[in-house]
Amino acid sequence: MAKCFLIVGSVFGFLSVALGAFGAHALKQKFNDYQMGVFQTGVQYQFFHTLALFLVGVLFLKSPEVSLLKYAGYAFTFGIVIFSGSLYLLAATQVKVLGAITPIGGVSFLIGWAILGVAVYKFL
Repeated sequence: MAKCFLIVGSVFGFLSVALGAFGAHALKQKFNDYQMGVFQTGVQYQFFHTLALFLVGVLFLKSPEVSLLKYAGYAFTFGIVIFSGSLYLLAATQVKVLGAITPIGGVSFLIGWAILGVAVYKFL
C-alpha cells in the first residue's frame, strides 16, 4: 500500500507541475482572471495534497499495520480528483454547477487530515 500511495503521489505531483506550467503559459491568453484563479487553486490544492499522499506513503513504510493510513490516503486521492478536477473543469467550461461538486473534494481533504491525525496520535 505504501508503494501505491507513493506512485499515485508521484503521478499527481507530475501532473500538478505540468498543469501549473500549462496554465501559466498556454492558458494565460485564453482564460480570464477568474478562470486563471480557479485553475491555480486546483493546481495548488493538488500539489499540497500530493505531499500529504507522500507523507501517508512514508508513514505506511514505517508502520504498515496502521490501517487508518490507508483511509487517509484514499481520502486525499479522492479529494484531489474531485476538488482539483472539478476546478479544472469549471475553469475550462465555466459551467457553474461544477462548483457545487468542489466542496465534496474539500470535505474529503478534511477527512483525510483528520484520519491522518488520529492515526499518528494513536499508533505512531
